[in-house]
Amino acid sequence: MTSPLAYRPKRLPLQMASPVAAAAYLGALVLAAFLLSSPVMLVAVLAAAVLAGILAGVGSAVAFGLRLGLVLAVLMVVVNGLVTSRGETVLGRLGDWPLLGPVEVTAESLAAGAVIGLRAVAVMVIMAVYSAAVDPDRVLRATRPLARRSALTAGLVSRLVPLAVTDLTRLGEAARLRGPGAAPAGRPALARRLLAGSLDRTVDLAATLELRGFSLPAPVPSAGAASPPVRSPRRPRQDRRFFLAAAVVVAVLAVIQLSGAGHFATYPLIEYELTPAALSLALALTATGLTPWRRRRGAASWRRRGGRGYRTGGQE
Repeated sequence: MTSPLAYRPKRLPLQMASPVAAAAYLGALVLAAFLLSSPVMLVAVLAAAVLAGILAGVGSAVAFGLRLGLVLAVLMVVVNGLVTSRGETVLGRLGDWPLLGPVEVTAESLAAGAVIGLRAVAVMVIMAVYSAAVDPDRVLRATRPLARRSALTAGLVSRLVPLAVTDLTRLGEAARLRGPGAAPAGRPALARRLLAGSLDRTVDLAATLELRGFSLPAPVPSAGAASPPVRSPRRPRQDRRFFLAAAVVVAVLAVIQLSGAGHFATYPLIEYELTPAALSLALALTATGLTPWRRRRGAASWRRRGGRGYRTGGQE
């Protein structure tokens, strides 16, 4: 069973773009998620991430990110509502709790926790799309000239994390298939087995890298030896659209920060301002999620022929 976070090679714009362009686009969305506090703007960033993942053909990764993010969001709302007693709209007084003292649940603390949870959901979906749509091998090749060892570490982590998720899924299925007579395998036991398997795989991987010479220093070229010609790789034509989308996200984010559009505050009272300008900026953020969209080749060739031809099997 393949992990939903594992990379899926497909001939789609996001997968075919260079890692720098894909990271710039998705990184701009992550930056917007961290800097924005308006619920409408955060929903727009989340919608853009979901659209990008669906158009990139990684819907299972989007669903996984949504499930994980929603669990974290609920946890953040509950914890913030219990720990933070700021706000003037008291919804309930739960008495004195150990270590927490008097607990008062306010609407403002719940709203603040909901904003933090919504931000976590957006970031989880964006990172899930990155993990499933960006080739870790191409990321390793792109970062190798800058920091060879760090690039190798990053490439290995991007490979091993989805593999660990797959191992955990297989261990859970194996524990459920043991039958009613077997002792139940709790989460600590599954975690120990997953850790033991990961350590074994890490030792084998380290031995393999050592046999391939990764522990040796880089060879020093001899004096007078001609260095081989280095060809600059051709940049994919999809890069332009992702760089443009990243610039649009950053520009919209700058406009929001400078103009204060969609102002949202939680303490001491919930204050929210929703204007047509704020809605327009939110729609612009959502529209950036259409960047990985690919036009059908059949329709494009049919238009190049001037509309001549017949429709056959869904292709013109």
